[in-house]
Amino acid sequence: MHNSDIPLPKDIQRPAETVLVNITPQETRVAVMEENRLCEIHIERNSGYGLVGNIYLGVVRRVLPGMQSAFIDIGLERAAFLHIVDILEQRQKPEQTLRIEHMLHEGQSIVVQVIKDPINTKGARLSTQISLAGRFLVHLPQDQHIGISQRIEDENERNYLRERLQKLLPADANHGYIIRTSAENATDAELQSDINYLTKRWQHIQQLSKISPPETLLYQDLPLSLRVLRDMYSDNIDHIIVDSSATYESMREFAMNYSQGALDKLQLFHDDRPLFEEHNIETRINQSLQPRVNLDFGGYIIIEPTEAMTTIDVNTGGFVGARNFEETIFKTNLDACHVIARELRLRNLGGIIIIDFIDMATTEHQEEILTELAQALAYDRTRVTLNGFTSLGLVELTRKRTRENLSQILCESCPTCQGRGRLKTAQTVCYEIQREIVREAHQKNAQEFRILASPSVIDLFLDEEANSLQMLSQFIGKPIALTVEATYNQEQYDIVLV
Repeated sequence: MHNSDIPLPKDIQRPAETVLVNITPQETRVAVMEENRLCEIHIERNSGYGLVGNIYLGVVRRVLPGMQSAFIDIGLERAAFLHIVDILEQRQKPEQTLRIEHMLHEGQSIVVQVIKDPINTKGARLSTQISLAGRFLVHLPQDQHIGISQRIEDENERNYLRERLQKLLPADANHGYIIRTSAENATDAELQSDINYLTKRWQHIQQLSKISPPETLLYQDLPLSLRVLRDMYSDNIDHIIVDSSATYESMREFAMNYSQGALDKLQLFHDDRPLFEEHNIETRINQSLQPRVNLDFGGYIIIEPTEAMTTIDVNTGGFVGARNFEETIFKTNLDACHVIARELRLRNLGGIIIIDFIDMATTEHQEEILTELAQALAYDRTRVTLNGFTSLGLVELTRKRTRENLSQILCESCPTCQGRGRLKTAQTVCYEIQREIVREAHQKNAQEFRILASPSVIDLFLDEEANSLQMLSQFIGKPIALTVEATYNQEQYDIVLV
């Protein structure tokens, strides 16, 4: 049993990737494939543009001293949320306990940045610490320190990068930067163009904030097609295939100024068949909306996301191919590690994730499974923390939740079952209707009761429950008529008093 986090391997050899960019007037979809396997899908709809990174001139609507937070209007449907820990002054003085009511008052204008999209009923989460992402650097205009990505672990490399950046900055520079992982291979000229680009961006934002009315969007992050080049592009990408000539041109222009290595990889897709169809992406997206995922050797996993956490159950299914049962279990669990890691990325599942591997008899097998899982999770661009096996034999991990998962983007709750995933049986509904008629008969004087219900419920009343309906009619001393409502679902009914 592990109580501490298990480190994920850092220097992994990533497999070659192909990135497919599909453009329609309504949405942009980006698929990332590793060795012909779909690993990530990013969707940006014009109607629901992601807000993370956007900078607004907001207005303080309510300050809540008890929660040390405030509601800020930034022009969205729901007020956004600002907590004391995300206020710049508190971040700069973590050892002091500052009070939000001493820093903000209702009606105050304030420049804020979205750090978490609104999800379900929660409003967007804000910060007053502004950061602007570039290709190699993140600009921190209100800070003065130079930070370095945690993924660059070598101390000499960290010092070397810090010194290089300091030489490029003017002597009187009073802005901070975070050096991104991609900066390890960047030239001085590339770093300098990043600094120039980010400095101009911040100057523009400051000017706008002085002349704009409250609830104005001051800065919006790049569209998804260009974020592919800024955030996802790396040397192990072989091809970036785009199916829109206008987007292809804008990506080429961005690459020329910003990531020249990507220029040779960009390709315009010419084919009568749709790009995602050609690579079987549509089928794979539909599969990723199902709870069951089949493993290579006959086993399968069930993935069930809930509000509190995501649970993943591993099963052997029909797999009995190995020499003995213990070996079968181990092989199935091993196979599941890579599929689970890939599905977490593909479905973009965040928060607490609990994996119920098939019970293993030996701790050696458990250790090997954890090593394999850590290896598979290391490919994830999103931060993952692996905790190991609990005393109940479950594996706990957390994955940073940054945006809505795939199911939340593409699906909605079933109107018939309200997202429960189950319906009351026709028999249950029949008995409910009969109880209600008894209640109504005591309270109201009607000549006749008419039941309007779905075909399956009326069929049951005419067949198996015909006797009980007749007894009910005699008990209340009133006739009961039946009417089929074809548009009603199985749980819907009305009782009409005539």
